[in-house]
Amino acid sequence: MSLQKRLASGEFVVMAEMNTPKGVDISELVTSARHIKGRVDSVVIPDMDNGIMKLSALAGGVLMQQQGIEAVIHVYGRDRNRMAIQGDILGAHVLGIQNLIVVRGEKMADSDHRNAKPVDDLDEIGILAAIQSLEEGVDLSGFDLNSPPSFLTGCAMAPFADDDSFAVEMEKAVQKIEAGAQFIVTPPVYNLDHSTQYLQRLGGLGVPVIATVFLLKSVGVARYIARNEPGAAITDAMIKRIRKSPDRENEGLKIAGETITGLRPMVQGVKIAALGWENRIPTLLEFARI
Repeated sequence: MSLQKRLASGEFVVMAEMNTPKGVDISELVTSARHIKGRVDSVVIPDMDNGIMKLSALAGGVLMQQQGIEAVIHVYGRDRNRMAIQGDILGAHVLGIQNLIVVRGEKMADSDHRNAKPVDDLDEIGILAAIQSLEEGVDLSGFDLNSPPSFLTGCAMAPFADDDSFAVEMEKAVQKIEAGAQFIVTPPVYNLDHSTQYLQRLGGLGVPVIATVFLLKSVGVARYIARNEPGAAITDAMIKRIRKSPDRENEGLKIAGETITGLRPMVQGVKIAALGWENRIPTLLEFARI
């Protein structure tokens, strides 16, 4: 059953996020994907995540399809104008990719190509409108397509630190749904007690909510996120738990597994983000009993 049909039927779905390599050696990406084939519903391929130049998401998505795994690719406007975005979207459909997540590209200040000039011809709402227009058989200049594509299209929320910033992101989510988004992906959830109220409010949007779960592989990573990510709500007790464990990597996996278990009654799916730790996703799935 396709990801689209699973979401439409109300099933709980599991996505695994995997980054493409910085180069052309795809062996690690393919090996990691093969280890989770049949255990997740799709693999999400970011496009130059964190502003780091890598193999394109389109290529990564095709590699997943070749492995028999349904792919979801990121689409954003930082590096492409409206012509290139539309061309890539049509190309994705022709190459067998029918799942998209429209995201906001990170600023170039933290990129490994800081001299690159951002484009930002279309924002997230504009890209969603472009996808919807292409599905209706017309490009953004009003010219007819010889055959329209069809996609399952989602959107992402930016991190929020408090009720006020959540309200801003909530309003943006409403606008994205009105522009054609069919599901929404949350920022990483680390603390269920902190996040429950927000997830419940997102449940009223009328589309499936997919919660992101990020693997904390070390005390240093946990501390960095606690200090720098708005609204992460990583507690001192959680950091202490990882620090005192004889196997800190496994403890991080256990915490993520517990988070997934706790999320199941509140959302329709999870997206597991590993960021260089993709080979441990099978172990996490065991901890989460998936």
